[in-house]
Amino acid sequence: MIILQGNKIERSFSGDVLFDNINIQVDERDRIALVGRNGAGKSTLLKILVGEETPTSGEVNVKRDLTLSYLAQDSRFESENTIFDEMLHVFDDLRATEQTLRSMELQMAELDGANFDKLMNDYDRLSEEFRANGGFTYESDIKSILNGFKFDETMWNMTISELSGGQNTRLALAKMLLERPELLVLDEPTNHLDIETIAWLENYLVNYQGALIIVSHDRYFLDKVATITLNLTPHSLDRYVGNYSKFMDLKAEKIATEEKNYEKQAKEIAKLEDFVQRNIVRASTTKRAQARRKQLEKIERLDKPISGQKSAHMTFHADKVSGNVVLTVANAAIGYDGEVLAQPINLDVKKFDAIAIVGPNGIGKSTFIKSIIGQIPFINGRSSYGANVEVGYYDQTQSNLTRTNTVLNELWNDFSTTPE
Repeated sequence: MIILQGNKIERSFSGDVLFDNINIQVDERDRIALVGRNGAGKSTLLKILVGEETPTSGEVNVKRDLTLSYLAQDSRFESENTIFDEMLHVFDDLRATEQTLRSMELQMAELDGANFDKLMNDYDRLSEEFRANGGFTYESDIKSILNGFKFDETMWNMTISELSGGQNTRLALAKMLLERPELLVLDEPTNHLDIETIAWLENYLVNYQGALIIVSHDRYFLDKVATITLNLTPHSLDRYVGNYSKFMDLKAEKIATEEKNYEKQAKEIAKLEDFVQRNIVRASTTKRAQARRKQLEKIERLDKPISGQKSAHMTFHADKVSGNVVLTVANAAIGYDGEVLAQPINLDVKKFDAIAIVGPNGIGKSTFIKSIIGQIPFINGRSSYGANVEVGYYDQTQSNLTRTNTVLNELWNDFSTTPE
């Protein structure tokens, strides 16, 4: 059953077309990955589909009474409730039904005869409705979801205003999962999640009973969850059956076929044009040349396939060659204001090592990096670099960028002798 449909959607900004001719159909159990190059308009398209933005032209139609939840990249909610109380609000209708059932139970001792029979019939009907809607499990559901998103029992009585931005966004997603809408629209849902939580979310969404539309740069997450991939281009939304890896294979096959067809048509056109040029002025062949010219005019010319978008290719060259020992960390303890996050840490990094630091949110991964580069002092222990080691640091917030600069000037200010 179709629950959402978009037809001929276009979005323009000041006359510049971001995308047009976008058609989409979402069925009730679809698991859709929306992909496309950076800047293609994926987040904008999601906002149009959920009604937060209006298309320049085209229309979006949804099933009557469709329940929909949308997680934006910066989703937050303001509330002075505690974490647990906020989650309880999802089940306000169920809790009201629960109170009605308790009231009916008290009335049972006071009635008899036909009134008692009617009360019991109403009670049985309402009890079954209460059970079918999760009335006996909603508190355990809340606890399961909160634990899955790393809100353990010690945090349940925290007010939401105390949460960090990342925690707030995680809680917003947790609340949406409890609401169980028919359509869940998620824009970069893994941004604030650690590896364990992403794995938990993958398994949850695989078994989710509603439809999903997901934008994510995490290809492994999309591979686990999605069964349909929609590729957004400036003039189309191309549909592929399969997850992200399958989409990449199918897209490569499609481009190869399009290139072959384009080249075949180009040869055919060149042959016809050559015949026309050589024969149009000869009396004996002019009619055949005119026929070829009409044939040329009727050909619907194929666009040259775009095999791939240009992307940045980066290499890093040090002015001096370092020794084999690059970094040594010995018996280190990391944290803030005397509060230890992790210890003891020992690390021996050699030339050409490629190391990933993983762990749950809040364990101190970024703190460790900042301690290594000297932004934050170690509580205990030390680190040292090897001979001729140069360090580059790319932080989460890019706090070393000057926001008032243009892109060009931000680079040119540091590399003033490099030609524009």
